[in-house]
Amino acid sequence: MRTETYPVNSRAAYDRFRHRWGVILAGGDGKRLLSLTRMIAGDDRPKQFCTIVGGETLLDQTRSRVRRIVRTQQTLVVVTKAHEQFYRGMTRDTYGSQVLVQPANRGTAPAIAYSLERLNGLDPNGIAAIFPSDHHVADEAAFTSDLETAFAAAEARADRVLLLGVSPDYPEAEYGWVEPGAPLGGKLPDTIRGVSCFWEKPSPSLASALMKRGCLWNSFVMIGRVGTFLRLIQRALPKLMSSFESIRSTYLTAREDAAVRELYSRIPSSGFSDRVLAAHPGDLAVLRGANLGWSDLGEPSRVLAVLDSKGIKPEWTYAYVGQDAHCGPAV
Repeated sequence: MRTETYPVNSRAAYDRFRHRWGVILAGGDGKRLLSLTRMIAGDDRPKQFCTIVGGETLLDQTRSRVRRIVRTQQTLVVVTKAHEQFYRGMTRDTYGSQVLVQPANRGTAPAIAYSLERLNGLDPNGIAAIFPSDHHVADEAAFTSDLETAFAAAEARADRVLLLGVSPDYPEAEYGWVEPGAPLGGKLPDTIRGVSCFWEKPSPSLASALMKRGCLWNSFVMIGRVGTFLRLIQRALPKLMSSFESIRSTYLTAREDAAVRELYSRIPSSGFSDRVLAAHPGDLAVLRGANLGWSDLGEPSRVLAVLDSKGIKPEWTYAYVGQDAHCGPAV
């Protein structure tokens, strides 16, 4: 097991980290990147299990990033049963993190609701940070600093879920966009503000207008008290929350697997951004992140743009660009 990168040898450090939890979302199918990952790996593995930028898989890079601020034993990795061949062996003994297996991929809203329901039983006072597993961050130190600020803000403001916002480089229409409102005040820095409005995947013309207005990309990295997250989901998707609450007595028992399989067989797919965040922007706050060099690697063009920015040209890029002339960098 890898060594933790934060201090753990003092009572103050223990108190600081004991209620921190991480949730890494690694259950997606990665269909938009499948033609690229198939060329790299030689099979149909989702992107989070593929080595795309650097020498580790995107999931392992995310785990390393999270390890700077959350104990590994308090990190939950959410996967999907269909991908078992790619995460087989990811046990607590080898990775130090807990693995939560979904019977099927039903989108980000059920994945987040399930993981937070589990965490609520383990630590009702917990503060959770949600991390997608397909991101690139050029400045890891700045990312860690922003997350420290976000955890402190979530502790101070139990009424908000905090989003990590990114200053846009171009009017990307496939991201969520956040319009910062007034500073939350108190002892919080001015970089933390309320959210006036949230748009999920706006039209290209609206994305251009939002960029001119000083709006931010939503990185989908989110921090908040576990109870605050659950109340937000309850307001937006009450039927979904009722489903998970109905099997609460089975969590961490031998009956959980069967109960979750039955539940997932009847719940619809739903996205957290469009169904939860966009529905209740008044319950959100946004931290304007530092110059992180952040990118969501969900599209081939973004992967190629990141590689180009690093001056990296793997052999597979020549063949890939040759077979798909539409994969130039998104600028």
